[in-house]
Amino acid sequence: MATLQLRQIQKDFDATRVIHGVDLAVADGEFVVFVGPSGCGKSTLLRMICGLEQATSGDIMIDGVRVNDVSAADRGLAMVFQSYALYPHMTVRQNMSFGLENIGTPAAEIDAKVGGAAKLLRLDALLDRRPTQLSGGQRQRVAIGRAIVREPRIFLFDEPLSNLDAELRVSMRGEITSLHKRLAATMVYVTHDQVEAMTMADKIVVLRAGRVEQVGTPLDLYNHPANVFVAGFIGSPQMNFLPVTVAGTMPGSITVRLPGGGALTVARDGTMPAGGTALVLGIRPEHLRIATDGASGIVPLAVEQVEHLGGHSLVYGTVAGAGSARTTAHIDGQTTVRAGDTVNVALTAAACHLFAADEAGLAL
Repeated sequence: MATLQLRQIQKDFDATRVIHGVDLAVADGEFVVFVGPSGCGKSTLLRMICGLEQATSGDIMIDGVRVNDVSAADRGLAMVFQSYALYPHMTVRQNMSFGLENIGTPAAEIDAKVGGAAKLLRLDALLDRRPTQLSGGQRQRVAIGRAIVREPRIFLFDEPLSNLDAELRVSMRGEITSLHKRLAATMVYVTHDQVEAMTMADKIVVLRAGRVEQVGTPLDLYNHPANVFVAGFIGSPQMNFLPVTVAGTMPGSITVRLPGGGALTVARDGTMPAGGTALVLGIRPEHLRIATDGASGIVPLAVEQVEHLGGHSLVYGTVAGAGSARTTAHIDGQTTVRAGDTVNVALTAAACHLFAADEAGLAL
């Protein structure tokens, strides 16, 4: 396998810059996921790594060697696209072996590689079928098998599960994760689905508008988001945000004034903002609870919708004084709360995040 390093990668389309100085290191055998909203540049970045797009400036390094001027065919990488791109008139066996035949690989070696990949992907019994005789998940496994037989230095995946239904996506997530562990391969995977990123990645790269917002393990990003964008993008349902003001500070803590007039003291080390400073408080839905008598950190929630999911319930509403943004509470078990109710919900102070109330929205 191989290491990958990006150094100050920029990409311009005419006068428009779409990738702004990306730096990234991918270790040998690491599973790295690029995630972000549509148009953030994640697929463009992957295509530059693969050699299908030319970087405007910066260095792409594979195993310490600069490959900017090396053709896509000679980089030793394999790409799995959103579209399966299988030849409909060929069998599974022929689709998987086609690339090896084109480079003159001996027949015995082709048979061994195709057989090994088919066994790994549980395609043994399907080798003589054509793509029209396969399910969507089976077709995607064939596309992955076609990449495996090439024995690439790095596997690249560009939203490979987007065409599958919800149940198949869950199944294929597990299969690709298991494949990574069995191959101990370096993989770079692009998705707009943060659930895929959280469940599959060793390391997540969050992109927005061609810039890296944060890099870290899934739980690093979940527990310690660098800014409001990352906090809102990672996690489902997404984090709630409430406008607050600093009511007072003490060594190790900040007390903030909540919408609705309540107050909450949040642990905080380092530089303290001045009293009266406007901040944004972030809290995940699972850290809100229906308030009991004597609870602190309470805000009133005007309930607009309740989703009863059996094992838990999602309560959606708005908080007076917090604007029109929807606030979500994840309630364990079943609830008697209904649309039209107003309930007091309590915030878990230890789970609160504080961010600057400006465009950057950096974590304090």
